Amino acid sequence: MAFELPDLPYAHDALAQHGMSVETLEYHHDLHHKAYVDNGNKLIAGTKWEGEALETIIKGTYTADAVAQTGIFNNASQHWNHMQFWEMIGPSKHGIPSELETLINENFGSVDAFKEEFSTAGASQFGSGWCWLVKESDGGLKVTKTENGVNPLCFGQTALLGCDVWEHSYYIDFRNKRPAYLSNFLENLVNWENVASRL
Repeated sequence: MAFELPDLPYAHDALAQHGMSVETLEYHHDLHHKAYVDNGNKLIAGTKWEGEALETIIKGTYTADAVAQTGIFNNASQHWNHMQFWEMIGPSKHGIPSELETLINENFGSVDAFKEEFSTAGASQFGSGWCWLVKESDGGLKVTKTENGVNPLCFGQTALLGCDVWEHSYYIDFRNKRPAYLSNFLENLVNWENVASRL
């Protein structure tokens, strides 16, 4: 099926008071995400991937060799990443649901320890990429980071939370202060209800 740009699940100005400006969302969603959709559709046209589910395309085109990653993979993966990202954040602040908090405490020692590990992963990702909270096949939780558009689907993991650390996600609001962006992301933007629903 053709890639389609989803509408944001909130208004462009809904996150402004939480550290993500209208301008950032206009660039990030309306331009960058749309480009992944448009380019992806052009690249899959006439190939065996045309009509396949997005997850199938990602898993079928992924290679661990970053140099060999194709345009189809890069655009499909980034399209999927961003669809998750818009749902993982939101304007309403919620506490961490008890089931998720229990799992975080069991796997990281505390919520604060998890946040520190997550922030460190994002801040230390060289160049463009993502940091993630994932659920492994054995049910354990883990913090990971991936280059460019690579995501947990490539490793058989379930993405619970992902933070985009490409510059287009934070530079307008935070300039080169990626750690400050990550701190704000965890404290003010994460929709913990959505994260918990992915368990």
